[in-house]
Amino acid sequence: MGTTIERFRVSDGQAGPYGLAVGPDGAVWCTLVHAGEIARLGADGSVRRFGLGAPECGPSVITAGPDGALWFTRMRDHRIGRIDPDGGERSFALPTADAGPFGIAAGPDGALWFTELNAGRIGRITVDGEVTEHPLPVAGAYPSMITAGPDGALWFTLNQAHAVGRITVDGEVTVHPLPTGGAAPVGIAAGGDGALWCVEIGAGQVARVATDGTVTEYPLPDRAARPHAIATGPDGRLWFTEWAGNRIGSLTPDGAYRAYRLPADGAEPHGITAGSDGAVHAALEIGEIVRLTP
Repeated sequence: MGTTIERFRVSDGQAGPYGLAVGPDGAVWCTLVHAGEIARLGADGSVRRFGLGAPECGPSVITAGPDGALWFTRMRDHRIGRIDPDGGERSFALPTADAGPFGIAAGPDGALWFTELNAGRIGRITVDGEVTEHPLPVAGAYPSMITAGPDGALWFTLNQAHAVGRITVDGEVTVHPLPTGGAAPVGIAAGGDGALWCVEIGAGQVARVATDGTVTEYPLPDRAARPHAIATGPDGRLWFTEWAGNRIGSLTPDGAYRAYRLPADGAEPHGITAGSDGAVHAALEIGEIVRLTP
């Protein structure tokens, strides 16, 4: 049986589907960054949209939290949002003005950890809304995506420092530079092989970062593809969006690459998530979510 790609319309082309996460209800939840909304795509293809009361708040990255809710960053009004599976939502202001929260992930300590693009910090928020911020040792680094690592720490990309960072739950930070100049990493995910994997949007590569900081880079066939977000499938394959290439790419842990062309031209794929059933979902700027079933 071949790979199938299904398309689901969740908004018009102006709303901007961006970040994706599988929720505790089995649905796919998506931020609509330009509309200030969260969308829910049910397993049956049904779509619900939830307004956040702030159309310009810029909801960006979303993740499943430890409390049965979805948590997301509000990049433009500098808040962290929370939404229940039934649509009830609230948000928490950050202590730092103009922080620009972007990436977010559930940590091993029962809290949510997030990046602050503008402020150059890593933040931690408890499910009760208590916020702690940790400054980074590199100025102007532009911390982007973040993920829980296999070693009990959080790992994140430093887009303008062309590096990957690690922070312990106690706030100790280590920075590992990437070998390629101008790599500009964005997405990062923990792989099934005990390493971290990130995509280099500036270099057209996927990088494997061992927990000791050793880096192996895999150039993509299309170095201008601008890979953006990455997720690990249940079979250990890495899945990533090729924003400028109009494709979904995949890589095995030993570096075997395969690409899947999207059925719409100019789709601009951004966020990606892989479910336990093996299906991969990606958010398309044109107002759709695609489901790819290998």
